Amino acid sequence: MSFYENRILPHIIDKACSMGQVMKLRSQVVPRAKGRVLEVGMGSGINLEFYDPDRVDMVYGLEPSEGMRRKAQVNLNRSSIKVEWLDLPGEKIPLEDHSVDTILLTFTLCTIPDWQAALKQMKRVLKPGGELLFLEHGESPDQGTCKWQHRITPGWKKLAGGCHLNRNIAELLKQGGFQIQELENLYIPKAPKIAGYIYKGVATNA
Repeated sequence: MSFYENRILPHIIDKACSMGQVMKLRSQVVPRAKGRVLEVGMGSGINLEFYDPDRVDMVYGLEPSEGMRRKAQVNLNRSSIKVEWLDLPGEKIPLEDHSVDTILLTFTLCTIPDWQAALKQMKRVLKPGGELLFLEHGESPDQGTCKWQHRITPGWKKLAGGCHLNRNIAELLKQGGFQIQELENLYIPKAPKIAGYIYKGVATNA
């Protein structure tokens, strides 16, 4: 990774992903995790404060960025949740088939280069009856906003660690073999619409 990706970008992403309204949304999703959890794109451990220690046995933190794992140490020190780092990208999940009860995706699917391969891996490791909890931003249904999302994404990716503004998260999950059980869409208040259209919900293996 470049100096920018390893030293500067983690601070930018951490700041953007820990704003007040974003944290409120996290607090509505993360506590639903239970059992053995795989958090894909754990980043700086922003979600740790929201896990329910009475429901969660442990968390596998999949995070390929050394800078993010280093930045997470503060949150790890504050948490009682047991975390085992997996320093590989989402397309390569080094866990056994049907080995996790919950998968957590928060502002991650927008950045994974080969999302098809990553979702195939997630489907493989999720137990029958397990849940994939997601909180992602993506393509807006509003024509004007969507047009700008597609226009800006090529340049945005270069500055934002591969983040796509224009991925339809619900469709990606369906194409990846998941069945959506719950879905809520909204704009984050006061956030730019191109980056603030949210997909929040629960999916299971189809």
